[in-house]
Amino acid sequence: MISNKHTFSSTKSLNSSLNIMHNHHQRLRNPSPERNWVEKCWNCTCLELFWPRVVHKWLNISTNSSDYSADSDDSVCDPIGAEALCCRSSGSGFNDEKGDLQNDGYGAFPRSRRRKSETFKAQLIDSKELRVSANTWNVGGELPPEDLDIRDWLDTDCPADIYVIGFQEIIPLNAGNIFGSEDDRPIPIWENIIRETLNNIQPVKTKFKCYSDPSSPSRYKPSHYAPKTKHEIVLESDSDTGDQIRTFNDSVTTDSKEKVEEYVDSFKDSSTFENDHLLEEYLTDVNKVKPEVKWLAKLDIDSVMYQKRKPQYVRIVSKQMVGVFITIWVHRSLRKHIQNVHVSTVGVGVMGYIGNKGSISVSMSIYQTNFCFICTHLTSGERDIDIVKRNADVDEIYKRTRFNSMSNAAVPRSIKDHERIIWLGDLNYRFNLSYEETRDLISKNAWSKLLESDQLRLGGAFDGWTEGALNFPPTYKYEPNSDKYYGEDPKVGRRTPAWCDRILSYGKGMRQLSYKRAEIKLSDHRPVSASYIIEVEVFSLKKLQRALTFTNAEMENYGSTYFKMV
Repeated sequence: MISNKHTFSSTKSLNSSLNIMHNHHQRLRNPSPERNWVEKCWNCTCLELFWPRVVHKWLNISTNSSDYSADSDDSVCDPIGAEALCCRSSGSGFNDEKGDLQNDGYGAFPRSRRRKSETFKAQLIDSKELRVSANTWNVGGELPPEDLDIRDWLDTDCPADIYVIGFQEIIPLNAGNIFGSEDDRPIPIWENIIRETLNNIQPVKTKFKCYSDPSSPSRYKPSHYAPKTKHEIVLESDSDTGDQIRTFNDSVTTDSKEKVEEYVDSFKDSSTFENDHLLEEYLTDVNKVKPEVKWLAKLDIDSVMYQKRKPQYVRIVSKQMVGVFITIWVHRSLRKHIQNVHVSTVGVGVMGYIGNKGSISVSMSIYQTNFCFICTHLTSGERDIDIVKRNADVDEIYKRTRFNSMSNAAVPRSIKDHERIIWLGDLNYRFNLSYEETRDLISKNAWSKLLESDQLRLGGAFDGWTEGALNFPPTYKYEPNSDKYYGEDPKVGRRTPAWCDRILSYGKGMRQLSYKRAEIKLSDHRPVSASYIIEVEVFSLKKLQRALTFTNAEMENYGSTYFKMV
């Protein structure tokens, strides 16, 4: 029985092999026509993964406003509900023609409500100043060397609290990158260069106060950092007011190790640890510290010092749309005061929707002030129709930029809803001059004469915006790795130089400190940077406490008066 089954199986296998060979010879005699990539990949898994991303790009389907990358940090928290305290009643400065009502597209704020909000702000809001560095560069699709020096561009000699860095053409704008899947391979390279540059900044004292810096442990001299009292250790607060103190023995118990570690962290920002073993000796002295906290002496000092070496700048947003890319970095101690981060992308390129041209806008509240940072790449070209298209690009960006929020709080929904706005990028505006006239004025450093023919100033798309003095040569267009403008050699071709790369601002409380270009020859553009001192509104717990104290006193006075009358 077993033998018969085996024979039948062998015969069946032989017939199957003969059929396969026959079909193979038939295909060789009559080869089928070559299938295209659609036929080959129609049922392929790669197409299923690839297709949605391409459709989103072609149709410019808006992604989720939280669809961006950022550094993770467990220390970020919102202890007092910053979104609920976010006051935008002062308006963005873009006035509504109706006068009494300021409409943001999602409702209006009556004037009476604004008056009440102004009173609230006067009672409970303080103001502070932050230094913001805005930077833009069209890199022409060039990959940077890993040791690229961008310190001059970011102006690291004068450290900022916030760095806003925008790129254009971070990838080559060929058909594959425009219509195909997003190529993000250059992003980590640029981010590593930025991270290394910012975290190697040496803190310097400037004329203005950097409010995001941690409080200075000036009470602790290098050789006398330990407190003199026997029964308590007083540490400085990390709060912004700098006038609070913590008492060690009031907080620590035998089972409250987490609280003790919190206090130890307060030491890590200090430069007073000349000898790590001194802390261990101090904590093990039973005459100075209670027995229940002796275990502090066993803490790993290396881990404490590692915490001290945390990078001082962290990335809160990175977002790419084809060749447009924006990344925002802030001082680590400022990050906990940043809330309501939302991103909006608008493509105005091919067919009016593809992202080879367009904008990435980032909305956020820093303390209680709303900021918007916009990185754009507008239509290129020197024809009259190109000027019209650039202005139309700006109008489209205004109309189509929307920040989605699940909250009912009065957070900004559009660009014009914000109080402080910075617009940067390759705006591509040119001069209404010939090549020869432009080159002649550049040779004379006649920047004011060039500005009289600047299309951005004449076009009207940025009426009311502010720009620093342009006291540097046009940033476009250079020959590769050269100081020569494109066109000096007739064989290469000709492009009229222009200030294509610009940084503009809108809003009150913004004071520009510098506006310059850097001499990095990686692409046909030169990078541009601008630095600002920007005033922000800060919710004051001290003012709130004082107001509550006065209210309680008034209630007591009212009660005593009432009972006397009775």
